[in-house]
Amino acid sequence: MTVFRWDCGAAYRVVFSTRVGGVSEGPFASLNLGRLTLDREENVEENRRRLCAEVGADVATLALNRQRHSATVNRARAGARGEPGDGLWSDEPGVPMLKLTADCIPIALAREDRAALAVLHAGWRGLLEGIVDAGATALGGTLRAAVGPAIGPCCYEVGPEVAEPFRRRFGADVVTGRKLDLWTAAERALREAGVGTVERFDLCTSCNPEQFFSHRRDAGVTGRQGVIGVVAG
Repeated sequence: MTVFRWDCGAAYRVVFSTRVGGVSEGPFASLNLGRLTLDREENVEENRRRLCAEVGADVATLALNRQRHSATVNRARAGARGEPGDGLWSDEPGVPMLKLTADCIPIALAREDRAALAVLHAGWRGLLEGIVDAGATALGGTLRAAVGPAIGPCCYEVGPEVAEPFRRRFGADVVTGRKLDLWTAAERALREAGVGTVERFDLCTSCNPEQFFSHRRDAGVTGRQGVIGVVAG
């Protein structure tokens, strides 16, 4: 399995996944984590089990949302799945939290002064609506963050209905021509929310078909990677 680990202190285990190391086949090969695809359910569950093992967690306790491109951040409950929202947070040890992406930004937030962790699914709608601020508010305290792999400014073309609100909200330089820089917009949202340390992976999901699923590149027929995090016991 190929994953990217975020070293944010001994109190946490956080991993950004790729598409490598699972059992799915065809356009979902191989570590597809998303059930709302045409992949086989048993394959998705095995892939999730493997990813949970990467952070030393039991898949039976995995917490997920029903993602809606919103600014809603819920407290994670062990094994709870299906509550609408695009963020999860916990200060309870041993509750793994997973957010799914396929071009949108996976973000992890960790509190530095006491153990509390959040994972966010941040697309353009969520960034404009305030998903980052909601995640930071849920955790409170002194925070650090990681901005995971997502579609980059090399590939992400948008229309004026998206470009103009981003220029107003995050600065004119986040849009060049028709290309939107979600990575920089996410970092600025984190800084504005009071996050002192922001680490970025700057890996484009669309540019790297061997490593990542991409909804835009693959015209919607694709899997999901994501970010999983757990407060260590």
